[in-house]
Amino acid sequence: MNSIRRQLLYSLIGAMSLVMLIGAWATYRAAREEINALFDYQLEQIAFALRNQTFQGSTEALAGDLDLDFVIRVWDRDGLSVYYSRPHRALPDIARLGYATEKTSEGEWRTYALQYRGETIAVAQPMSVRARLATAAAVRTLTPFIALLPLLALLVWLVVGRALRPLTDLARSVSTRTAEALTPFGEEDVPEEAQPLVRSLNALLARLRTAIQTQRQFIADAAHELRTPLTALLLQTQLVERASGEAERSAALRDLKGGLERAIHAVQQLLALARQEPGAAERPFAIVSLAGLIAQSVADHAALAAARRIDLGVAASAPGACVAGDADALRTLLDNLIDNAVRYTPEGGRVDVGCGVAGDATAGKTGDQADGGTTGRAWLEVSDSGPGIPPAEREQVFARFYRRGGEEASGSGLGLAIVRSIAQRHRAAVRLDDAPGGGLRVRIDFPAPPRDETPPAPPTPVDVHTLSQP
Repeated sequence: MNSIRRQLLYSLIGAMSLVMLIGAWATYRAAREEINALFDYQLEQIAFALRNQTFQGSTEALAGDLDLDFVIRVWDRDGLSVYYSRPHRALPDIARLGYATEKTSEGEWRTYALQYRGETIAVAQPMSVRARLATAAAVRTLTPFIALLPLLALLVWLVVGRALRPLTDLARSVSTRTAEALTPFGEEDVPEEAQPLVRSLNALLARLRTAIQTQRQFIADAAHELRTPLTALLLQTQLVERASGEAERSAALRDLKGGLERAIHAVQQLLALARQEPGAAERPFAIVSLAGLIAQSVADHAALAAARRIDLGVAASAPGACVAGDADALRTLLDNLIDNAVRYTPEGGRVDVGCGVAGDATAGKTGDQADGGTTGRAWLEVSDSGPGIPPAEREQVFARFYRRGGEEASGSGLGLAIVRSIAQRHRAAVRLDDAPGGGLRVRIDFPAPPRDETPPAPPTPVDVHTLSQP
């Protein structure tokens, strides 16, 4: 499991250790250069101090202590060695005057040589001595930092913990929230880096509040709407039980059957609306032919239209009118539009259903005349010759359980609410207008489907205004 605290601790402590190693190496190099410069100066001073010495006589005073790191050697003008402070050391032969670094069997030596009155004076020192002294100086310099490393790690742990405390408090606050506590989190004491997370959480809580309120309202409205038909069914059942004659019993049974149909219709509408709620199981979208949907839905409503003597038919059907969507949901949308149109249109009226593509020259042709092949913005339209809806009420009819007063047809008040919910899911626009012959026209404008999708095969053409003829 990833841990921000662990990553920060490892990263910071690792970075500090790396910087300390680089610092140790730089300190060692600097100390070595300083020691080299100091010892070079010392070699030069020793050589200059030996210029006035007499090496032909006794040289015990110059032999020096065997513990000294310097080796002194003097040659005369003929190249013969007249003095050697460490005969047992392998001092290199001097090839040039001044400073030089020479290699011998005992390692590298740093030498300085000068000539004075025909004599050559050379002073040498092992480079290993300088390296040892430089290392000791670097260690002494870095020892306090190495000793403070555990303290630095502790301080880093405390600082990281303090910096992450707002996230810990936020996580604790989220974990202690209940389903009823959906108030937004405060942003006052939240660090700037964590504010996008808090805003996203608050937006999620707002959506949850809306969803829960919608669900509660839906349950309350559904219970209220189902109470009346269920009570009516109970009364109608009692009337059947109390019927004294066959005619009275038959009339009571017809009323009971009508009440059951209305209750079943209300339950079906509630289920259809629940399936369109956000978060409900949704099928993936596919390319759907609107002409095919119209053919099926018109055929299914032909009997209902014929019983009410309503001329139900297809006014325009373009096989190329295709949309990306859920075929079952779109079928529910179209069924609700046609069902509302048939129910609210007086006997002898007319209901026209059509589809097309915006800007297509075949948009106004019948199903036999239209030739598909376009993939533009499709539209779906249902118009009737009923009483229509006044412009002032056209927005209200999309509310759940809204029913206009003074209408003979009874319904659940959910048809247009379901239509809008399905349209919104498909990013389509719903528009209510006056039909050309009076009544209401409902038009659904869909977005264009993806261009890489292949439209389905055109459906079998449907004869215009023949399905509903008795």
